[in-house]
Amino acid sequence: MKHVRGPLCTIDVGEQTSETEQIDDLLESAIGGRALGTKLAHARIPFDADPLGADNNLYFATGPLQHATMSFTGRMSATGVSPLTDGLLSSNAGGFLSRNFTATGYSAVEITGASDDLVIVHVTDDGVSFEAVPELEEATVPETCAYIDDEHGLGSEHTVVVGPAGENEVRFASIMTSEERAFGRGGLGAVLGAKNVKAITFDGDSTREVDLPSLQMEIHGEAAQSDSPMRDQGTTSVATYANMVEALPTRYFSELSYEHIDDISGDRVEEKKYKKGTCSACAFACKLPTKDEETGLETEGPEYETLMAFGSNSGVDDIVDVMKSNKLCDELGLDTISAGDVVAAYLASEDEFGDADLIHETVEKIAYREGIGDQLAEGVARCHDELGVDNWSVKGMEFAAHDGRTLNGQGLAFATSNRGADHMYAEFYPYEYPLVDADDAFDKAGLENKPPKLVELENINAIKDSAVLCKFSRDFMTTERFETLLDADYEELLAIGSDVVALERHFNNQRGFDRADDTLPYEIPDFERGLDEYYDERDWNDDGTVPASELETIDSETAPADD
Repeated sequence: MKHVRGPLCTIDVGEQTSETEQIDDLLESAIGGRALGTKLAHARIPFDADPLGADNNLYFATGPLQHATMSFTGRMSATGVSPLTDGLLSSNAGGFLSRNFTATGYSAVEITGASDDLVIVHVTDDGVSFEAVPELEEATVPETCAYIDDEHGLGSEHTVVVGPAGENEVRFASIMTSEERAFGRGGLGAVLGAKNVKAITFDGDSTREVDLPSLQMEIHGEAAQSDSPMRDQGTTSVATYANMVEALPTRYFSELSYEHIDDISGDRVEEKKYKKGTCSACAFACKLPTKDEETGLETEGPEYETLMAFGSNSGVDDIVDVMKSNKLCDELGLDTISAGDVVAAYLASEDEFGDADLIHETVEKIAYREGIGDQLAEGVARCHDELGVDNWSVKGMEFAAHDGRTLNGQGLAFATSNRGADHMYAEFYPYEYPLVDADDAFDKAGLENKPPKLVELENINAIKDSAVLCKFSRDFMTTERFETLLDADYEELLAIGSDVVALERHFNNQRGFDRADDTLPYEIPDFERGLDEYYDERDWNDDGTVPASELETIDSETAPADD
């Protein structure tokens, strides 16, 4: 089986020390990325760790495919205990960081402890150094990237950065890379901010060799020739259709379609797109550099989820206003989905849907925890009572789009996801719109025959996050291609993905999560039966916990062999 190579680099930012450790046995069973981060976190983070405390570690990891020249491989993974969900969580980001990370020669970097002073950590193949940067306190992401470029000659593609939101421990703060790409969901930016780390840079010339098959060039060529609408409109290409089938959350989830969708649709985004945008080594080029000529506003995006959160869900019908919300979140270091949903909750409480000036003002207040922003920075699950609105979250995470009240399988996926109400954990929605071949599609309504497919999708997405492979490769990745690229049987890969999901679940079980947390703020047909079928498919207990016997099996699979 193909896997990432190189030692683990552990960096204690409190003691300002670093050390390396060979983890070859773990790498052989973990592939890389999310699986590696999850197995390290499960073994090394105390089950009772405070997400914003010094004992919560943060893991950055790439996979074997970051050594490829193939499209869909410009990504990497970050793992830690989420301040938003209070559970173990992995997030991944695109851009151009991953190749610079692999150039350090490490398979993973572990950030431990907490610094007394605001620092930048510089990671190279020659070692680790620490730089005190008090002058960067509450600097924006672009300001921090400009400092690093000016002082060290390293562009934003070498960096992970937190903005004011991370420093102020906003529970849905992002870690930003390549300036406008985000480790977005779950608030890992607040974890880095709580450690008083403003940024980490990665640089070197020590990439480890991973021998990958020639299939990578075939996939790359197909991506370059693809006629997918995503190449012009990114994920916003689904917006009009989602609205038509009533799966687009509107006005803080009170409606399922938006009468002004044409004003913020993928067509409007495409009109603002002024050049191609991509991630490292990717010919698919689905990113969205956009510009409004009248105001001079430039940003990257918005993607579909941001259109939902700051558009329909906030009652906004001007694409430029949504672009500005997107830009503010990138500059301040905020997850656009959670930030938009939280703002929408506030607008609902004030009966101010559509007030773009109030929205932009509130986003800034959240990042700096000023006024109402201090309350909203805690997230919907923690502030909804005070606002007098419903709690639209799962496990503390605000909802993505692709509404489960219409797409019932996606609804179950929101409930079972260890990460909370995130659409990419299982990615069931393409099978219900459908965006896949008719033979693979499911009816939108009900849960019949869906739990086994949900388990498969969660498992294979764990593999994609470990390889690391972009989720938008789905039209290019067959079972046989997974097997060829990773030199492993598909069932073996699914088993590894299952182990990742089980380890996340077990960690969260130790923190008090069980069936009661696999829930939704709305009803869908046969939900409890579907949940039972899901647990049965995974061989878990009917209370949503992982049996001790399964954990013992996973531990034995990853234990070093006897000499």
